[in-house]
Amino acid sequence: MTENPKIKDILELAEIISDLKKDKSVVLCHGVFDLVHVGHIRHFKQAKNNNDILIVTITPDIFVNKGPNRPAFHQELRAEAVASLDMVDFVAINNWPTAIETIKLLKPNFYAKGSEYQNNQNDVTGKISEEEAAIKSIGGKMVFTEGIVFSSSKLINEYFNPFPENVMKYLHGFSSRYSTDDVTRYLHQAQKIQVLVIGEAIIDEYFFTTGIGMTTKDPIVAMRYLSDEKYIGGIVSVANHVANFCDHVGMLAMIGEETPQLEFIQKHIANNIDPSYFSKSKSPTIVKRRYIDEYTMNKLFEVQQINDEELDCDQSKQLCDILEKIIPNYDLVIVVDFGHGMLSKEAINIICQHAKFLVVNTQANAGSRGFNVISKYHRADFICLNVNELFLEERSREKNIHSMIKHVSQKVNCGKIIVTMGKLGCICYDKQEGFFEIPAFAQKVIDRMGSGDAMIAITSLCVIQKAPMEIVGFIGNAVAAQAVVIVGHRSFIEKASLLKSIVTLMK
Repeated sequence: MTENPKIKDILELAEIISDLKKDKSVVLCHGVFDLVHVGHIRHFKQAKNNNDILIVTITPDIFVNKGPNRPAFHQELRAEAVASLDMVDFVAINNWPTAIETIKLLKPNFYAKGSEYQNNQNDVTGKISEEEAAIKSIGGKMVFTEGIVFSSSKLINEYFNPFPENVMKYLHGFSSRYSTDDVTRYLHQAQKIQVLVIGEAIIDEYFFTTGIGMTTKDPIVAMRYLSDEKYIGGIVSVANHVANFCDHVGMLAMIGEETPQLEFIQKHIANNIDPSYFSKSKSPTIVKRRYIDEYTMNKLFEVQQINDEELDCDQSKQLCDILEKIIPNYDLVIVVDFGHGMLSKEAINIICQHAKFLVVNTQANAGSRGFNVISKYHRADFICLNVNELFLEERSREKNIHSMIKHVSQKVNCGKIIVTMGKLGCICYDKQEGFFEIPAFAQKVIDRMGSGDAMIAITSLCVIQKAPMEIVGFIGNAVAAQAVVIVGHRSFIEKASLLKSIVTLMK
């Protein structure tokens, strides 16, 4: 980064400002400032009026939740661009996702935002009111600047062409058909939906390695261990995604009687999840250990600790009794069937009979490929599959995909289906509305694991509200674009970041 004396470490800046505030008035502006434009310049000038010192803090790259390919410019370049403006006295890259902690650390006299933030309804994240509370808590004041409003996101979308032409064309068309309120209201309204998720708990372990070379005695590649991480996965990750959008989430998770890993699971579930656990006898809680080349993030191979035999009659009856008791208490039931022996025919029948609104995915994985198909369920209100799971159900890769989706719709008595197709996006089907093909928004893929679970978790909340199927698919692809840049299950889809991403995509 070009040396500029205005750019300071934020902790160093706190000490500088503490001295300056003794006889000078300080105003703080905060934002991403991905593309500095005339609107920013006027905002800074007005903020500086009647104040001696203007500080600008920059949202760091890791916390910029504005969709795929954002930020367009690295945090150091953004800081350098802002610092080049004469009216700016100091610039710092923030350590946090919002200005709340920054305000409390720097203690400016004023915190300035643009006029577009004066109406709290325009703030999809809900953070402006918290930032206002922060500035008041240290004796400062919130101020709003006036002037023409430009959008860095809109300018980048129009002139920097962050997506392929087909995606840009689709986004322009979608934005002409729907407003951001048309789309985001389903995420806001999901809060009160009572959701139950059902499936196996899985522990995902990532062992990061680097290549050493071929061994001398056997034709195998030797890898050096670097580090490892452990995440909650399976149905527990689905529950955590949903919990970021709903006040109350029920979870029925199958764990193992042997090495249940219950303490680890409990430690990593959201506070608003009400968990129930069903222990499978003579079994461990499922662990899937993946060995990964750290440089490329390619998965080299996987080792599973699992007993995927079906439940015996006694245990199946126990599970059925639990299902009959709890399912009627929920508006929405999401079943992610990993095919590892939890759900017997009897259990599936009870789920189909008693769920008020049923969402299902039958996952094809190394242990269940070929027999864990969606036609195990005789009804569903919404199905989300990837294209290979569709092929397995139809025993074909040659038939027209639209025809296969219609056939599955008839077999499972389900009027709403999404089929995900990786880099090709997704195909959405509604028996009344027809088909919609939505391109993928992800331009960078780090780890695909769990992206389908994230997608079914969030789209289910929209389908139960009778959202148009194109909106459901659009939201699903926005979710997937965020999920594929998360390593393992280090984090889960957050409402505020998804809302920001949707607004950015539609500008």
